[in-house]
Amino acid sequence: MSTPPPHYQNQPPYGQPQSYGHPQPYGQQPQQYGHPQPYGYQQQPHPPQPPRGPQQPQPGGLLRGLKAAVVVLAVFGGLAYYVWDYNTSPTGGKAKAEASQSAQAEENKTHDPNIGDCVKVDDPDGKPLPTIVDCGSPEAEYKTGDRLYGPDRQCGSEYDYGIEYSSRRGADYTLCFTKV
Repeated sequence: MSTPPPHYQNQPPYGQPQSYGHPQPYGQQPQQYGHPQPYGYQQQPHPPQPPRGPQQPQPGGLLRGLKAAVVVLAVFGGLAYYVWDYNTSPTGGKAKAEASQSAQAEENKTHDPNIGDCVKVDDPDGKPLPTIVDCGSPEAEYKTGDRLYGPDRQCGSEYDYGIEYSSRRGADYTLCFTKV
């Protein structure tokens, strides 16, 4: 069996309706707002809640905090390892490899002349390598005259020099040059 909560100062006893707002004249019911209640239904007020004292720490609070700290440290540790590995792996790191690929692509552009570009031709290991130079510089040896697409194409008699390129992807061509 349950017992009603204790009576507090300035509150009506348990089971008595509370009135809020302005006091009503004797014998009148307080005006109800909202939905009308069915016949015979009487709204029961909720009993007041006793004030709570200071909260006690919940059991397992220290363990829960320790688990949260471990999760946070694991996330930040993983992120720090990824950044460290990205920049400083034994092979130079992924950032260095990407920079090297970018530098290689820029270097390759200097060896792929367009028609009208002046070049100097080096012959490392028997493979001619044209390098784009300024046409007014003393290094300029040849001027690119034509690019002939297809395998085994020969430059015409108006050209002084030709370099054939072939690739596995079928992008075969010949560069034709005239002396500067």
